[in-house]
Amino acid sequence: MIVLITGTPGTGKSTVAKALKARLGQGWTVINDREFCKKFKIGFFDKKAQELEVPVKKLEAKLKQKLKKEGSIILEGHLFCETKIPADIIVLLRTSPKLLETRLLGKGYGQLKVLDNVFCEMTDYCKANVLKNFGKNKVLELNNDKGLKEITAKILKEIKN
Repeated sequence: MIVLITGTPGTGKSTVAKALKARLGQGWTVINDREFCKKFKIGFFDKKAQELEVPVKKLEAKLKQKLKKEGSIILEGHLFCETKIPADIIVLLRTSPKLLETRLLGKGYGQLKVLDNVFCEMTDYCKANVLKNFGKNKVLELNNDKGLKEITAKILKEIKN
């Protein structure tokens, strides 16, 4: 089974993926988009923009190779909303713009990058991409303003169904 967790930076993807893996136990692997790209040298770091620039088609191709060899996997990262990966469940994490701003500033993001990500959240950038790439039937959209236990429980329920 492949569970894909995506959303704007700061919505809690990494935290939710780690908690989900802990609840699901042995046999599950978590793959972070950024770490995967670094490991397989996909893309380059744009110093001016202070971000990793990734050709999505290259990411898709390499990830599809990896998925053929793996069993139960949790993919997490904002880049995955732009891919067409054969996932069973797509979890789209959302966060209120004000909380998102607070989280990103706390992570040391610059003001311009914070504004960019808050804008993406407000305009449904990731949602539009997951609906286009995966269809509405596979997408579980969750607001992650509250607690980790609640989010994890909802995802586990969806996996069991």
